[in-house]
Amino acid sequence: MKKATQLIHAGRSKEWTGSAVNPPVVRASTIVFDTMAELKHATAHRGDRVPYYGRRGTATHFALQDAICDLEGSAGCALYPCGAAAINAALLSFLKQGDHLLMVDTAYEPTRAICDKLLAGLGIETSYYDPLIGAGISALIKANTKVIFLESPGSLTMELQDIPAISAVAKAHNIVLMLDNTWGTPVLQDAYALGVDICIQSATKYIVGHSDAMLGIATANEKHWPQLREHSYLMGYCASADDAYLASRGLRTLKVRLAQHEANALKVAKWLQQRPEVETVRHPALPENPGYDLFQRDFSGSNGLFSFVLKQGDAKAVAAFIEGMEHFKMGFSWGGYESLIIPNLSIQKLRTASSWPYTGPLIRLHIGLEDTEDLIADLTAAFERFHQAL
Repeated sequence: MKKATQLIHAGRSKEWTGSAVNPPVVRASTIVFDTMAELKHATAHRGDRVPYYGRRGTATHFALQDAICDLEGSAGCALYPCGAAAINAALLSFLKQGDHLLMVDTAYEPTRAICDKLLAGLGIETSYYDPLIGAGISALIKANTKVIFLESPGSLTMELQDIPAISAVAKAHNIVLMLDNTWGTPVLQDAYALGVDICIQSATKYIVGHSDAMLGIATANEKHWPQLREHSYLMGYCASADDAYLASRGLRTLKVRLAQHEANALKVAKWLQQRPEVETVRHPALPENPGYDLFQRDFSGSNGLFSFVLKQGDAKAVAAFIEGMEHFKMGFSWGGYESLIIPNLSIQKLRTASSWPYTGPLIRLHIGLEDTEDLIADLTAAFERFHQAL
């Protein structure tokens, strides 16, 4: 099936939905059994799609997990209360005291915090690497390197990584390769075809798509699924049936929403490229973006998230730019139907292994589903306020 058709039908087995179109919301902690035989069967198959205990999941969770596995081609799917929990669980499932982790230097800021605060305290060493390193990552491998973590494109600055090249190095050294594929989703980037072992997403973003639920997802190939599944369960991770339901519902419109986000964002990005105040626009689908050739090879499209760098501007001017917005709302996260804006005055402070060539402030945009003429008018007014504050 084509991806658009998969999105409509995945996870809609009658085993989970009955005669309804959508899976019911099944909330449960205790699962009761009528016979010892039923209890024994459930216990023996508690890692499978068999109701055992609420933390293992209900039909609502199983429907979403099946859908994600169908869409990605993964062996299994674990659900978490948020994206950061999915990242944390994946890392802790495959790292222990004395191990070494290679983490991309452009990772999501909470991912860095996990490495620098939590993992470091557990005796796990992290080395950060340049996102454009490709096969050169082999020079950073140590005898105790157990995991390489990618995020492509990178948070805020949007560099693309050569996943197949890094995958070849990881496989040669028996290292687990993880990818935060929140930007790509199962629609835009085929993580497993590129050689990833563990694929992680903040389903809070585009999968839910309406800024009203928190959910994390981590999937794995056949080799690594049993360990990810059991360790995540042992750490106590689970997700609510209500949030799983909202994610299943969001999946049905994911492709059409992404297409509109993409069209809107490219219009705004190309408009920003013409603004004299803008030093550069960091959008994976633009030829000027680092790794654009990899975007053309690995992605089937783009979405609404990108950033741009101003040539100049202090905190006062950036505040004037952002605070008077009519349609862009200031807030963290992205992937909903609404447009968002957030500033970063110093990218270099978030990096330790790669350089950032610009000195001006960076502004990240998520372009929502509003009319682009209204969004461009909002940004035009923002530039006027910006000049007045300089």
